[in-house]
Parts: sequence; structure tokens; C-alpha cells
Amino acid sequence: MFKGAFTALVTPFKDGEVEEAALRRLIEFQVRNGINGLVPCGTTGESATLTYEEHDRVIELTIEAADKRVPVVAGTGSNSTAETVMLTKHAQKAGADAALLITPYYNKPTQQGLFEHYKKVASEVSIPLILYNVPGRTGVNMLPETVARLSEIKNIVGIKEATGDLKQVSDVIEFSRDGFIVLSGDDFTTLPLMSVGGHGVISVTSNIAPREVSDMVRLFNSGDAGEARRLHYRLEPLHRAMFIETNPVPVKTALAFMGMIEEELRLPLVRMGEANRDRLAGVLESHGLLGARSKA
Repeated sequence: MFKGAFTALVTPFKDGEVEEAALRRLIEFQVRNGINGLVPCGTTGESATLTYEEHDRVIELTIEAADKRVPVVAGTGSNSTAETVMLTKHAQKAGADAALLITPYYNKPTQQGLFEHYKKVASEVSIPLILYNVPGRTGVNMLPETVARLSEIKNIVGIKEATGDLKQVSDVIEFSRDGFIVLSGDDFTTLPLMSVGGHGVISVTSNIAPREVSDMVRLFNSGDAGEARRLHYRLEPLHRAMFIETNPVPVKTALAFMGMIEEELRLPLVRMGEANRDRLAGVLESHGLLGARSKA
């Protein structure tokens, strides 16, 4: 259920509020274009700026709109264990298929602290849990030995690995229990990660190109490495464009260029600089994505 290409969904805003109609359109666009799953309320969804009520509603709406056509992995992590438990319990009650839990940020727990954090959450819910390791955002790197210990807990089923370090990914796969799912958290490394035994990606780029991202993963898994590699290199300019400024600024700008959402972020994120906007528009145009809303 948790293998393939999953989209780390943006959260559309309009006049300061979550724009539910736009979120429904995005979800329909994703499902119709072959994505394997949806991840609301992650970093790309600006979860740090959502109120509890908004966070809960975005998850509920995503589950409703997906309508069991694809699994929904709800982002419910926090730097507070009690808050993580609260958000994860809501996701379970709402009907999410799994929860994605970022490593606690800012307070920089030890490896034992990380272990105890995830162990506590796992003991409070029965929903499958996917760990999320992104040291560039959180200031802490969850080491492969810690992941391996956590993989022995029954409802901890996988990890989103966003270190960009294939040696670390390889160690995670080697040390963890058989069947433990490893997903790329960096679009650039999806194909290399799969080549060492990974299972797919939680993608930013698939917000704008779900068909190609999901096709690349599917082709690799079906044994067509050559065609998967062709798509990997075709997607590289889009991957670079999605990270020319802080995520999710470029991807939300791209979706606005495509006519799918309003170009609205929440402070402290701000509108993309003009030079980067021009660069982004050029990449989208060369990829045939400008004005792509009609394909949704």
C-alpha cells in the first residue's frame, strides 16, 4: 500500500483561508494522473502555519476527496510528542491509511530521545506510521541504527529518507527488518534510492507532474530501468526548479502559473523573487506545463 509515488500536497490558500475547492481539484488531478498516494499536511503543505482546526480539516478533506482510490498518509509530526500523539489520533479517527511523522525539530533530541518519541506515538495509536528524516529542516539526523530499532515496532512500517545520502539509505535498508519501506524524500534521489532497494518517493515535483513521476517509479519496478532513467533525466530540470527557493514557494508558484491555485503563501514564506519566477516559468514552458489546468 505504501510503495510507489506519493505526492506531498501543497495547501492552497485564498484570502488567508484554506481554499477547499482548489484542494479538491488538486487531489482529482493527482488521482486521474496515476499517483499512488497523497500526503497532506507535510512540510510542502505548510503544516507549521496551519491551526489545529485547519490541519484536521485538510486531512479530513483529503481523505474524503481521495475516496479510497489511493491511500492517504497524513502528516502529523511535531517537535512535541504529546502534540504528535494528538494529531495522529485525529488522523486515525478520520480514516487516514497511515501517518507521516517528522523527527522533532529545533529541540534536537538524542538518538535515544528519537527512539522514545516514536515508541510513545506508536503505543498510542494503531495506524501504520512512517518516519520522516530530514536533517536539513530539523537539525537532527536519525541514524540507521535508530531506524533499525524502530523498524521492529509493529506499526512503524517505513521511513521517508531525505538526507540525500545514499550510504545512509543503504544502511537503513540493510539494518532494518525485512519488509520495512524506504521512500525517497528528495525528488533528485528517487531513482538512485530505488536502485539500492528503496520503494518509491514522497514527491514535491509530482504536485505539477504526477503522471511522469509515477510512471518513472512504475517503470523501474516493472523492470524497464532504461525508460525509468530517461524519465529521471527529463524530470531533473523540474526538480531543480522546485528547489530554487525554499519549498513550497516554487511549487505553489508553479501551480499558480498552471492556473490550479492562487499564488498565496503564509508568512514567513513570501513571493518568489522576480529572477527566479522568470527561471521557473521558462522551465515549466519547456516542459509543456504552462496553462496545464485543462488536463486536470
